[in-house]
Amino acid sequence: MLSLFRNITFFITLLFLSTKVTDAKSIRVVYLDDTIQTEINENVWIDFHGALSDNSIQLFYETFRSSGSAALIDKLLEYKKSHQLNDWLYYQLIRKTAEQMSPKANNYNRYTLYKWALLSLSGYDATVSFGKRTLLLYVRSEDNIYGIPYFERDGHQYICLNYHDFGKINFNRDLVHETSLRVASANRSFSYKITMLPDFKPSDYVSKDLQFDFRNKAYHFVVKLNPEIKTLFTNYPVSDFGNYFNIPLSKETYSSLIPELKSQTNSLNEQDRVDFLMRFTRYSFLYETDQNNFGKEKRLSPEQTLLYEYSDCDDRAALFFYLVKEICDLPMIVLLYPTHVTIAVQFSEPVGNAIVYKGNSYSICEPTPQQEDTEIGQIAKHLKSSKYEVVYEYSPLNKK
Repeated sequence: MLSLFRNITFFITLLFLSTKVTDAKSIRVVYLDDTIQTEINENVWIDFHGALSDNSIQLFYETFRSSGSAALIDKLLEYKKSHQLNDWLYYQLIRKTAEQMSPKANNYNRYTLYKWALLSLSGYDATVSFGKRTLLLYVRSEDNIYGIPYFERDGHQYICLNYHDFGKINFNRDLVHETSLRVASANRSFSYKITMLPDFKPSDYVSKDLQFDFRNKAYHFVVKLNPEIKTLFTNYPVSDFGNYFNIPLSKETYSSLIPELKSQTNSLNEQDRVDFLMRFTRYSFLYETDQNNFGKEKRLSPEQTLLYEYSDCDDRAALFFYLVKEICDLPMIVLLYPTHVTIAVQFSEPVGNAIVYKGNSYSICEPTPQQEDTEIGQIAKHLKSSKYEVVYEYSPLNKK
């Protein structure tokens, strides 16, 4: 009888252990004027204070994966889909989420491992490399990215997402080793292309006055801009010109500027409309080099160029390119000189000293201030003997 009682007691205890529901814990992430909140298993909060090793990193991932993280991943992916977030913007959401789970300033390694796990369980081919003083997060990408570390494995390129946290790393001294863990379901490549910006609240925008003169007449525009754009692109790397030239304006910024520019140029012929946009881009902003402005090379999107007080030739070329595409929709090529970037436009008839590319004639339209006030089809004196490379081409009939 005692034996039967013990067996029954063991069975009840086993049943209790197997059906015990771990306490749920709420996570609340504020992102792009939205609040994402969900209940997740408290075991998702992992204590990680030990040394970095392949074993400790794999244990972190397996613990996170098996502890009820699926509810959180589903919530993030649902938000990504409903708001049509490109990969870069989704990664900003992941950064916010990881910050809520493990503040970066308190435990950097755990914060980075959460980002890696969230990316991997979202389907991205991500990995980490670790050393004595570093934990680097990489993601597979087919884009050309400049100025940050990458490595190649199995014919694929893996680009570092958090190099900015370390400044410069001497990889000959600070050796790093990639974790051996491969997540079979994580096979998605990360794209830096941004085809849509979020719908910010109109109340988040501020007004900026832009003024310039065109043919002895002063023009004044009030553009609505969102400072959050700076935050979203703080660590956006230098990529191919086609990537950031085609980053669109947000809806509020677009509606405050593009219709006004169209209204002011509707009565002008093709060449004069481009001339108007060229001088708007050239003289509405203050010039400064990236080194003086940011301390490093940084390419601004069209909206960032409108937002920042200072910009250089790369940034103005991006804005001018975008304006011509939206308002005139003419073929263009981007010319890269050793120390300069500019735009050439294909008109119905060539203007000035034309540049022939693939059998078509393009006229230089300089959107950056030069020592002389260059006209359409006129190249700055200091560039006349310099070689250039066509690094991007736009055709209205075959948008790239």
